Parts: sequence; structure tokens; C-alpha cells
Amino acid sequence: MIVPMKVLVVGASGLVGQHVVERLRERRHEVTAVARTARPGIDRTVDATEVSEADLAGLLAGHDGVVFAAGADDREIPRKPAYPVFHRGNVEPVVKLLGAARKAGATSAVVLGSYYTHFNREHPEWELEVVHPYIRSRVEQARAGREAAGPNLPVAVLELPFVFGRAGDRLPNWSGGLDKWVRSRSPLLAPPGGSAATTAASVAEAAVTALEERSGADIPVVDENLTWKDMISRIATAAGHARKVHDLPPAVVRGALSATGVLQSLTGKQSGLDPAKLGDLMVRELFVKVSPPRSIDHAISQTFPAR
Repeated sequence: MIVPMKVLVVGASGLVGQHVVERLRERRHEVTAVARTARPGIDRTVDATEVSEADLAGLLAGHDGVVFAAGADDREIPRKPAYPVFHRGNVEPVVKLLGAARKAGATSAVVLGSYYTHFNREHPEWELEVVHPYIRSRVEQARAGREAAGPNLPVAVLELPFVFGRAGDRLPNWSGGLDKWVRSRSPLLAPPGGSAATTAASVAEAAVTALEERSGADIPVVDENLTWKDMISRIATAAGHARKVHDLPPAVVRGALSATGVLQSLTGKQSGLDPAKLGDLMVRELFVKVSPPRSIDHAISQTFPAR
């Protein structure tokens, strides 16, 4: 039997945040939807990077659970050094939020993180948190957030790969350039390797289940493992521009990304994912065990609809 909760969702206007809010309400939970920008469906406008822990504690009064569905994206390319930017976007808000949730008496929490923390844990020899500022921020987000929450507030960290789907006008923040590419006349190219993938609806289901079960675990959320070639082919087909995807040699990937890193360095910038090392990561199969796999074709079609 589901015990109704009152849940605060930070980042409720985003693609995944909207799905989380919808799924919580379907399960008869009461939701306070919080986002940085006012828009329909948002109950409170709060900038999680600016608000104090004391103000968050007041906002959380009477809530049983909290979901953090915001944060700095790995595509950001700030000026050097990059890590403080990702720390400010991913670590500091979670520490404040979970510290406030603990003081408010909340009993369950979920943080939407990255599947890079899964691979950092499974493959320490890759030194992902050492090399990449963004990944370091996600690892620290989980560690410091749980420390702030204390022993009586379990914090589940959902480790998310590529997330497909749509929520109103919200699409995955990485989809715009890819959409233009598959609809253009440019050749489609893909390196070896691939990635786990999921849908916004699957993430929402996992988040609500983790809240209800007071999980506190690291939870990779995966529906399918796709090679890059298969992913690009299925995106192009969904968009109505099906065509052959050609092989891209690993050396070309590494060389292009290394050149990008040099250019960034010359302009005083630094990626959250170091281009000099990203090539080695891109050509790996970043797959996560899933049994049984579930097709994400419906979510790919939502993200890249035929026009």
C-alpha cells in the first residue's frame, strides 16, 4: 500500500522534472514544484544556487520527500578552472537542499545524477573523476549530499545516461544539434562504442519508486544499450531521414577532440569533460546491464519527430 507523501521537486520545469511531478501525482502524492524560472505548473520560483539553506528549510517544512532534478550540464564550457562552476551547480545546491531536508524532518530523497559516476565506481582505472571536472562534481555531489543528509535521510542517486523523450516544449538539452544534423544532407558518421540510454518516463518511475521505498542506493536507470551507429540510425529514421551511417575511425575522433581541447585552452576555457581524454571514453561501450531491455523507439520518436 502506497503511503501518500508531500514531495518537493527542484528543477520541476525540466524534461525529467516534469515527468517526475506527473508520476508523483499519478501515485497520489502531493507535489510542490520548484524551478528557477516562473512558468505554468511551477509553485515556487527558486534559484537553487542562490537560495540559503535556511530558506530551503522553510520551504521544505511539512514535506516528506525531496527530488533534485536540476544542476550544471556536462556541455558547459566555462573559463578555467572549470571545476568551481560545476561544484556550484551540482554540489552546493544538493548539500544545502539535503541539509535543509534533514532539518525539516524529510524521510526520503532522490538526486538525479549521471551514469559517469557508475563507470567511475566500476572502472577506477579510468580515473574519470580525476580527469573530468564534470564527473568529479557528480561524484562529490553524491558523497557530500549524503553526508549533509545524515544517517536518517536515505538519498538515492539515479545515474542517468542519454535520456530521450518530451515534456510539452521541453526536449533533452543535447538534442538540438543532433536534430539539425540528421535532417541535413551531411553524411552521418559514428565511431565505435556506444552508450546506455533511457527515457524521461523511465527516470520518473525510478525516482518515484526510490522515494516510496526510501532506497538510498546508487541506481543506474537504463532501458537499452545502443551502439553510436544504431542510435544515430534510429534517430535519423524517426526524424524521417533514414540513411546509412558510416564508420568513423577512432583516431579521427581522438584527433578532433584533442584539437578542440587545444583551442579551448588557447581561449582560456575548459570543458567539464576534458576533450583530450574524451575520445578514449567515446569509443568505449558505455553499457550498463539491463534485463530485459526495453525499446526506447517511442521516446526517440518524441524527441526527433518526423516533419
